[in-house]
Amino acid sequence: MDLQFSREFLLALCNNLENGVLIVNPLGQILLVNDTFSGILHVLEADVLGQDIQSVVPKCQLKRVMAAGIQSTNNIYKMNGRLYKADYFPIKLLDQLLGGVAVFEDITSTEKIITELKEVNTYKLILEAILQNIYEGIIVVDKDGKILMFNGAYADFLNVRPDDALGKPITDIIKDSRMTDVMRNGVSDIGSVQRIGTHNAVVKNLPIKIDDEVVAGVSNIWFRDLKDVELLYNRLSSLEDELAYYKEELRRKQGSRYTIENIIGDSAPINALKNWIRTAAKSASTVLIMGESGTGKELVAHAIHDSSARRHHPFVRINCAAIPENILESELFGYAAGAFTGSQKGGKIGKFELADKGTVFLDEIGDMSFHMQAKLLRFLQEKELERLGENKVRQVDVRVIAATNQNLLEKIASNQFREDLYYRLQVITIDMPPLREHAEDIDQLTRHFIDKYSRELYLTIQGITPEAMAMLQQYSWPGNIRQLENVIERACNLLGNDGYITESVLPAYIVSPTRQKVELPIDHYNLLQNKGEFEKANILQAIANCQGNRTQAAKLLGITRTALYQKIKKYGI
Repeated sequence: MDLQFSREFLLALCNNLENGVLIVNPLGQILLVNDTFSGILHVLEADVLGQDIQSVVPKCQLKRVMAAGIQSTNNIYKMNGRLYKADYFPIKLLDQLLGGVAVFEDITSTEKIITELKEVNTYKLILEAILQNIYEGIIVVDKDGKILMFNGAYADFLNVRPDDALGKPITDIIKDSRMTDVMRNGVSDIGSVQRIGTHNAVVKNLPIKIDDEVVAGVSNIWFRDLKDVELLYNRLSSLEDELAYYKEELRRKQGSRYTIENIIGDSAPINALKNWIRTAAKSASTVLIMGESGTGKELVAHAIHDSSARRHHPFVRINCAAIPENILESELFGYAAGAFTGSQKGGKIGKFELADKGTVFLDEIGDMSFHMQAKLLRFLQEKELERLGENKVRQVDVRVIAATNQNLLEKIASNQFREDLYYRLQVITIDMPPLREHAEDIDQLTRHFIDKYSRELYLTIQGITPEAMAMLQQYSWPGNIRQLENVIERACNLLGNDGYITESVLPAYIVSPTRQKVELPIDHYNLLQNKGEFEKANILQAIANCQGNRTQAAKLLGITRTALYQKIKKYGI
C-alpha cells in the first residue's frame, strides 16, 4: 500500500513537470512515464510499462549511463519531427543501482530562435559588407536619427571616419540633413539637391516602416556632383537611341515589315478592313484572308501580327505555291539529321519552330497538296509537331494566318481542299476589297507610290496631271493595287526626270482600253474560275496588258512565273 502510494505520488509529481520524464529499473524496463512523455511518444503509459526502453525510445543512452554510473546531459534527440534536449541520470542508493531517469526538454522553438538569430546575424554581416562595397554613399539611422551604419563611400565623401560617426545624430555629421524631417513625417524625400560639405549632391532620404511605424531611415547619395547628372542623362539618351535602332533592326529582320499605318486609303471598305485587322489582332485564333490577286493580303497579315501581342516575335512567310510538295513538309516542320538523301548535316529547324511565339503566314494556301493539308490540320489542332526523321514531339506556340485568291468552297466541292481544314482556318475571315470597290483611294495610293519610287529611283517627280489621274480612276484595275503600283513604277522609270506623270507614260491599255485584243468581265481576271477557257483568256489579257513581259504578267495574275509557263504550255499560248 505504501509502495502504491509512493508510485502515485511520484507520478503526480512528474506530471507537474513541463519536461518529459521516464524512469526505468536496473534492467532498463520502464517503470513510469509522465503525461508529457506520453504526449511526446503519442502512447499511453500502460502501453509501455515493463517494456525495454530501447524498444520504446531507440538510440536512448540511459542504459549506457546506468552502466557507467555517470550522468549525461545536453544530448540532442529527435522524435516525431521535434527536437529535444535529453538528460540521463543513474539512480543509486549506497552505491547500489536502483534504476535510471531520462528527462526530455522540447527545444524545437528555442533551436528555431537560435537558428533565426544566426541567420539575422549573417544577414547583418552581409548587409554591412554590401554597404561597404557599393559606390553610393549610404547612411542608416535609427528612429531617433542616430547613425547605425555609415559606409566607406559616404565616409570618404565627407572625409569622416565611420567609427567617429556611429551612434551620433545625423545632423552632427551632415548639418543640413533632411533625414530628421523624413523620420518625423514618414514621407520620402527623393532627388532633392542638398549641400553636403563643399558639394551640391542629389540625395534620397527614405523612412523604413514596420506596421506603419517609422523605425529607421536610410539616406544615400545618388550623384556626388550635379555634373554627374548631366553626364548620365546624355549617356542614357545615347543608349535609348541605340536601343531603338537595334529594336527596329531586329523587328525588320525577323518581324513584320508593315503596320496598319501602311494601309493606304480612307474609303469605307478600307476603314472596315482596318477594323477587322484590329479585331483579329486581339485574338490568337487562325485567320483566313481571301481576295483577288494584288489586293494586299500579305500586307494585312503583317499588320495583324504587328498590332498583336506577338509583335516582338518572328513573322515567317511561306508561299505554298512556290515550294514543291516534297520540300514543303521539311520547310514547315523541319527534319532530323540524315532524314533523307541530301539533307543538311545536323538537321534543320522548320518554319513553325522558327516562328515560335510569333506568326506564320501561309500564302496561297489553296495550292497546298491534300497530303500537306492533313499535316497542317493536325498541327493546328494539337499545336505540336515532329520533325521529319524523328519521333520527338515538340510543342510550338504560333499563330497561323492563311491567304488565298482562290474559291476554297469550289475546291472543297471538287475534292481539292479539305473541308475540315477550311473551317479550322476561317475562324476569323477577312475579305479583301478589290481596288474597283474603293476607287476613291486611287488618288491617295497613286501619290504614295510616286513618293516611294521617287525616293528609290532618286527622282524628284512633282506629281501626276489631272488628266492622267482621271484615266487611272476610270480604269477597272483587274490586277488591283499591285497593278497600280507597277503602273506608277513604270511611269516613274519612263519619266526619268523632274516633272509630272502624264498620259504619255501610262500603258496603252489604260489610255485606250477599247484597243485591247481581249475584253473580259473584271471578275475573271484573278483566276478564280476553274474553266479552262476563262483561265486561258485571263492569261492572254495579262500578257497583253504587260506588253509581253511574262514576269510582270505572272505578278499581275498572282501566280509564280513557273506556274505561268506551265499554263502557257498547257493552253498552247
